[in-house]
Amino acid sequence: MRLFAAVLPPEDVTRELATEVAELRKLPGAEGLRWTGRPGWHFTLAFYGEVDEDVVGDLSARLERAARRTAPFPLALRGGGQFGHGRALWAGAEGDLAALRLLADRSEAAARKAGVAMGEHRRYKAHLTVARSRVAVDARPYVAVLDEFGSRTWTVGELVLVRSHLPVSGVAGEQPRYEAVGRWALGGAG
Repeated sequence: MRLFAAVLPPEDVTRELATEVAELRKLPGAEGLRWTGRPGWHFTLAFYGEVDEDVVGDLSARLERAARRTAPFPLALRGGGQFGHGRALWAGAEGDLAALRLLADRSEAAARKAGVAMGEHRRYKAHLTVARSRVAVDARPYVAVLDEFGSRTWTVGELVLVRSHLPVSGVAGEQPRYEAVGRWALGGAG
């Protein structure tokens, strides 16, 4: 199964971002971007790719320990940017980014210890993807609008293991479907 560890923003925060994205979609050229939907908005901490089902139990136990060792922390959506010459447009984060980075590192380490091939380690960059493009686009107008955006601050209280179901219909614009397969409270609370 195709898995990743994530932090999911609360519903009211994704509602704030949806209002901002609706404005971005009015900009010239926006119809050429593939916009992600609210159900898929998340901060990926570690992407695991295809994971054998017999590894999921060990991975889950290790993620639970990682969550227990990490205290809840404040986070907000703030600003934005692009990767790959406009191929990915994202909203950024503000708050305790050191704690978010630590949780990402722990999520990656949990997978390595469970035997998931993780490839080369890269420094974590907090981002929530709002649009993608197959070709390079001038993302500056979108980034300029996102630079003015900020959501309310919330307390991140859980680590989530998510399964992604990629589109198979071939229908243009179909989005991946995401399913939480594990949730662990940070700091061992709740």
